[in-house]
Order: sequence, then C-alpha cells, then structure tokens
Amino acid sequence: MFIVFDQDRPSDSPLIERVWSCHSIGAGMFLSVASSHWEIVVTRLHGERTVTVRGPETKASEVHCPAAGEWFAIRFSAGTFMPQLPVGRLLNGKDVNLPQANRRRFWLNGDKWEYPDFENAESFVAGLANAKLIVRDPAVIAALHGEQRALSTRSAQRHFLRATGMTHGTMRQIERARHATNLLRQGLAITDVVHEAGYFDQAHLTRSLRELVGLTPAKIAAEERQLSFLYNTTPAQ
Repeated sequence: MFIVFDQDRPSDSPLIERVWSCHSIGAGMFLSVASSHWEIVVTRLHGERTVTVRGPETKASEVHCPAAGEWFAIRFSAGTFMPQLPVGRLLNGKDVNLPQANRRRFWLNGDKWEYPDFENAESFVAGLANAKLIVRDPAVIAALHGEQRALSTRSAQRHFLRATGMTHGTMRQIERARHATNLLRQGLAITDVVHEAGYFDQAHLTRSLRELVGLTPAKIAAEERQLSFLYNTTPAQ
C-alpha cells in the first residue's frame, strides 16, 4: 500500500465529522470509496500547498495518487454546508481549488485565511461559522436523529438535498457500505457481514459494494487494493 494514514480523530465540534491526515510513499491508482460527507483538504506537494473543497461521492472511482504528497482533511458533519458553494455542485469529483494568497494564506470569499492544520481544525471551522461561510440545517440534523419536525416530506427532502447533495436514502446506503467494508477488513465472515450491516443477502451486499467501494466483498477482505480513507463507523439512521 502506497498511502499511509497517519492520524485521525473525531471532533468535539458539531460542525466536524472527523479530522485526518495521510501521506504517500509512492505513486499509484487507488479506489476512492463513496462518501456522504464533503471536506476541506490541504495538499502539500512539491513544496506547494493547495486548499480544495472536495464534494461527496455517490460511487467508487479510480484516482491517481502522486508520490511524496501530504494531505490533511476536515470532514464536515452531515447538515453542515457552505451556502455560497452548494454541496450538490461538488458531487463526484467536481471539487474546487481555492486560490493561494501567499505561502501562509489562501483566498475564500474575498478574504485571506491561514491554512488550517490537524491541531487547529476546530478554531479554523469556528472562524468559518462566525463569518457565516458555513451553516447547519436543523431539519437535516433532526432527520438524522429520527426526530419529527413541522415539515412536509417534500420540504424535508429539499432541505436534505441542499445540505448534503444527496437524499437521506443514498446517505444511508453509503454509510452502510463503508461500515460493511470495515467489518470485512476486520476479518468478519461475509455471511456475518450481511447480517451485521443489514443487507438482504450476499448478492445484495455484493452489488452495493461493487458500486460504492469498487470491489467484491472477497477482494475487500483480501485487501487487494489501496482504498481511500476509511474509519470505524456505523450506518446512518
């Protein structure tokens, strides 16, 4: 494996799902697994830094990884979004690179911002929230917690699409596939993963993982391919 995942941690900020970092020890193609969350990613490559707003992915894809690169990412919680840059416009590789201001800062919404890092992610995101560059949709948070709000089904669906770029059902499918992938990599038998992750049968599991992870359950268990960042998770409700 040519990508080494160095650190990852959950966050006490309700705006952040997770913070992680990695580096590459070689170049190669890897499978970018479907993800229901958008991220801000800082790339360091050939002495230069780039800030990218990376959107969710609703299917697996092949991505080239350069050698000797370093990446740090803030993965935002579901329901958190940038009004000026709708999540739906970022789906499936339509990422946006933010312009560099100088070696310490980049441009965002007409202002210069210091590059965030693994340690100060929460203060950086708090600054974005104070500037109203990111917001949370309480209707989405309520839906994720199974709470009822005074919204019609159609209105709730619009809120979910605006804040996440996908339907609630699609998010559940992605999180379940990621959960199943982790179970397989932990050594759980395929038949047990079917039950544990809530699939109808092994064929259902296989179809889902081929689409959202890019591999069959057996190949995931054998760790035949480099995958993008995965962390222990449970399916969305």
